[in-house]
Amino acid sequence: MPTAGQLPQPAVPWVSDPSRSALLVHDMQKHFLRPFGAGQEPATTLVANVATLITLARKLSIPVYYTAQLAHQQPADRALLNDFWGPGIGANEDGARIIDELAPQPGDAVLTKWRYSAFQRSDLAETLRATGRDQLIITGVYAHIGCQVSAADAFMNDFQAFLVSDAVADFSAAHHAQALAWVAGRCGVVTPTESLVATWAQRQALAASAVVNVSERVRAYVAELMYVDAASIGDHDDLMELGLDSIRIMDLVETLRADGLAASFEVLAGAATVHEWAKALELATSELTTVGVNA
Repeated sequence: MPTAGQLPQPAVPWVSDPSRSALLVHDMQKHFLRPFGAGQEPATTLVANVATLITLARKLSIPVYYTAQLAHQQPADRALLNDFWGPGIGANEDGARIIDELAPQPGDAVLTKWRYSAFQRSDLAETLRATGRDQLIITGVYAHIGCQVSAADAFMNDFQAFLVSDAVADFSAAHHAQALAWVAGRCGVVTPTESLVATWAQRQALAASAVVNVSERVRAYVAELMYVDAASIGDHDDLMELGLDSIRIMDLVETLRADGLAASFEVLAGAATVHEWAKALELATSELTTVGVNA
């Protein structure tokens, strides 16, 4: 695996954000890992790093997508792939299995893989857009084939691609390095697992801090409107049950707007607690800021 000092310099200033990211686990099937040999590098590091990212992604509610080629593919479905790779997995149903260490769990999506790109003949792009994800974290094999082409296709579909340097692998160090250099210079960001994990942790800490800050501001304003001590209002108390009505909500909207938050009656009416309001306000304010930056 390449070291951090061997990685290409980034051409763009993209930073992965857990709230914007989706994780792609590309072709981690027994058939495709067989060339590396059981318990040997680079497979050992590859599997460990992909497992780390899957576990963290699930913890952070980052969608996890797998690609997997089918056994028993018809020649017409493989089409030109036959000319380069023959029947591929063929009738080997065990070879088509995603390895046990990285097995999908309920809630993960498994996309049938038909071509090099994870986007071809799949609903990956549509699903990412529908869930508000515009960053794709790419792991798996092989770096210079499906991973690189999926990164390029992500870029062509207006998704920021992040190729994880030590969570992809290839037939040779030269192929691996070529993929990293091409993606970094043409369509994405190359990052090691350790840096990505640290970035996610930092982003989560900032998001949590922002929500806490907004929570305290909301709590103080609600307490003022209701003539109670702010300390008596819990994060998960139902504010309507405590006596907050629609007229007071409208007053609160104006106060929050004056405080720089993207408040609206619709945003507040859709939640009932200080915690829910803080998250909704943080999201609405973040979206408004993003629109302003991109305008």
